[in-house]
Amino acid sequence: MPDIRLALLFGALLVTACDRSAPDANNPDANNGIDTDNPLEVAARARGVVRPDTATPTGVFERAHDLGRDAMCVVSDGAGQWRFTVTASYGPGLSCIAKGTMARDGDGWRMRFAGADGCEAVVREEDDELRLPGRLPSQCDNLCPAHASLSGLFLPRASWDQADAKRLQMRDKRGNIVLPCSD
Repeated sequence: MPDIRLALLFGALLVTACDRSAPDANNPDANNGIDTDNPLEVAARARGVVRPDTATPTGVFERAHDLGRDAMCVVSDGAGQWRFTVTASYGPGLSCIAKGTMARDGDGWRMRFAGADGCEAVVREEDDELRLPGRLPSQCDNLCPAHASLSGLFLPRASWDQADAKRLQMRDKRGNIVLPCSD
């Protein structure tokens, strides 16, 4: 019985904490894809915990797994342009780090990797997760050592904030801790 009361209290707090108007059930186009039948989604999106649209890739994408940590920082680099650094871990002593620029391309972003002419990929953010294609062009083969690849990499969004992206720490190719997206 206490669990039910706690759940009801939590739900009531979520709903009452929202000082923004609820989505309009009569106008689905105004809801930006919000499931208006799900009160938790409505509350989370109204408070900014989950964003219904991603106008820019700015922020941090990150996940930890058994083999290490994959992360990406993205910061603005002028009007309609961003720069990024991405790292992927494949176990002890094997990782990949790459840099480049991004620009809007339809409903995704075109990543152009520095130092690898013709190495480009269109990535999309779906359900607050950035997904690289399962196959990258052959021009990208030298981005990572020992036949490792960024193909199929997926990174959940951890932040929409440029300041967080500038503070994100990664290890460079020599193992030093760096802030690759800082100015």
